[in-house]
Amino acid sequence: MKVIEKKYLVPFLLVTSLFFLWGLANNMTDTLLAAFKRIMSMSDTQTSLIQLAFYGAYFCVAFPAALFIRKHSFKAGVVLGLCLYALGAMLFLPAAKIASYGFYLVSIYVLACGCSVLETTANPYILSMGDPETATRRLNIAQAFNPLGSITGILLSQAFILSDISLYSISGTYFGLGCVLVVIMVVMLCISMPEGKDDTSDHSQNHWRSSLKRLVSNRKYSFGVIAQFFYVGAQIGVWSFTIRIVMNELGILEKPAATIYLISIIGFCASRFIYTWLMKYCKPSKLLVFGSIAALLCTLIVVFTAGTGWVMVVALILVSFFMSLMFPTIYGIALGDVENLACGGYPGDAKIGASGLIMAILGGAILTPLQGIVSDNWSINGSYMVPAFCFLVVLLYAIYVTKMESNKA
Repeated sequence: MKVIEKKYLVPFLLVTSLFFLWGLANNMTDTLLAAFKRIMSMSDTQTSLIQLAFYGAYFCVAFPAALFIRKHSFKAGVVLGLCLYALGAMLFLPAAKIASYGFYLVSIYVLACGCSVLETTANPYILSMGDPETATRRLNIAQAFNPLGSITGILLSQAFILSDISLYSISGTYFGLGCVLVVIMVVMLCISMPEGKDDTSDHSQNHWRSSLKRLVSNRKYSFGVIAQFFYVGAQIGVWSFTIRIVMNELGILEKPAATIYLISIIGFCASRFIYTWLMKYCKPSKLLVFGSIAALLCTLIVVFTAGTGWVMVVALILVSFFMSLMFPTIYGIALGDVENLACGGYPGDAKIGASGLIMAILGGAILTPLQGIVSDNWSINGSYMVPAFCFLVVLLYAIYVTKMESNKA
């Protein structure tokens, strides 16, 4: 049985490119904190507003995007997402002309709205392109392009932003990305794409309010949303301040410090394959316990080893290595029983549940500015107590799930 049928090949390739594109945006945005700190002489709290704008948009748009797809089609969702993404990227140019940080934040918010729509749309769209029995394999293929986008985003930032830090180097890079997005959007409009609607029926017993009530009462799900909130806060916080803390620790400039960030992302990507292999022999919940403990310990080393140079930097890199399994593992565990009638679930609850887990990305918007405040008032190393606490919450969730599974055995 073919994973990708010939009739879906071109649409599949086009939609798969979206996974690359939002990975690109996520990690290009992380490098902006160091750039704006240099250009506008800002505090860490002020630069962290970039992440508030970016991940706040994810929270605001995820659920409306799901409703939009349900009413129209996956293709319509893709086009809307590309339109917003391109518009936000192109708004960087007028933002540079008036040299307004507020305008940049608006541009980032619009761009991230587009990414949120794309992320909400692309996953189920890929699943719909062919036989349901091969759907998961199709999605795994598409998701493999997301970390490639992350790595490319860092390389582009090194080449065009951090090598010559100015408002126009930032804006020119994003404007060029916007032009590429417009081309992809035009191709999407011109090529015949499967419409693929979300056909979940809206019977009274499966109305979204009823689904929400069932989900809130499901402790494994509701605790999972909380854990996801704190995990995303940890991930974004760790990466947002990586360049700054490496510059401070090793006495280097932004561009070489971004190489350490790139190594962290490569380690993050590589360890996902290792964790996937280990899941053949060990339950995901137990691996989540291990990853949480290891990430927590490495983060505490970052906090308490300021001035040790490479000792601290290696610990920082290892945080990314150990935390890589957390987002998809929490996602899978939390949604595991939401449609199981024996557990109080109902068919269709997973769609609303998935939106809740995407909205938990708000953690990156709320906790990163908090880390910036700690950095300004204590130290940048001390600010890593915020992601350390976040990993502790993930660890508590992993222990809770492990005990639950043991009781069922």
